[in-house]
Amino acid sequence: MFFRWDWLRARLTAPIVPTLGPVHPDALSIDLFEDVLRAASTGGFLPYDKDRRWGGEKDEQVLREDVVHQPQYTLVPTLNRRGRGTVKVFAYGAPDSVVAEAAELAAKLAAVHDVAGARVVRPLGPGTDAPRGTRIQLKDFTVGLCPAPGGPVRPVTDWPTDVRKTFAPFAEAMAADGLAFLHTRMQTGRCGPVLAAAVEGRIVGAIGPMEVRPDAIARPQLMPQYFAVLPESRGHGTGRLLWRAAMHWGQRHGAAYQLLQTEVGGPSDKLCQSEGLVSLGFRHTTHV
Repeated sequence: MFFRWDWLRARLTAPIVPTLGPVHPDALSIDLFEDVLRAASTGGFLPYDKDRRWGGEKDEQVLREDVVHQPQYTLVPTLNRRGRGTVKVFAYGAPDSVVAEAAELAAKLAAVHDVAGARVVRPLGPGTDAPRGTRIQLKDFTVGLCPAPGGPVRPVTDWPTDVRKTFAPFAEAMAADGLAFLHTRMQTGRCGPVLAAAVEGRIVGAIGPMEVRPDAIARPQLMPQYFAVLPESRGHGTGRLLWRAAMHWGQRHGAAYQLLQTEVGGPSDKLCQSEGLVSLGFRHTTHV
């Protein structure tokens, strides 16, 4: 094995694995880190990679020859060729100096691989003072029921034709939240159902796709969704209604949990916090 678990485990302040993103704390192991190194040599998806559902090729790979693994810290650089390209260095370690070393490595590798972006990704523990970046939250479906919320929410395909036709302009308006991409996947029939809320015959919010897949230890996980509500329709409980409908769907379809990533202080973050989700830590990204 390349990694030493006794070196790495104490530095994993949040359950974030390069190229995989957040994972359930129970699934966090040295095997996951070894797997991402093996995947780097094939260019393929790991069986439990959340991005595998979209098909195609894996965009991000670990630069295995440039990994720095020491007792006090570990630096894992990745390369993404999408667009103008980005190098990220995942910095695991307590000393503040680890960020400076990670930034230096990111800048060097960005130049070597001729890409435009260089970033440092720092996992931070759930007890971090003045948290920033992205919060990682856990919804555990094995604790308590997730009742159907009622209200004007149903799968897009279950709405009448005239309502369904309003999904395209809604998706275009919310392209920045990934809904335009989701719409293209829906049109090819290559994703699970999408739940939508409609008001006065027009779709104003959506969450999806709804899919359950096994994680690295074969536990059923409700996969991440795209989630958006039109700005003019916010403040009326539509987002909470959609989110609760999604959680009901996940529990009813056998999911054990879902991991959510929310921008600290944003609307989704406040929603999840008010719904009692467990915070697992933070992901803070610095542009070099």
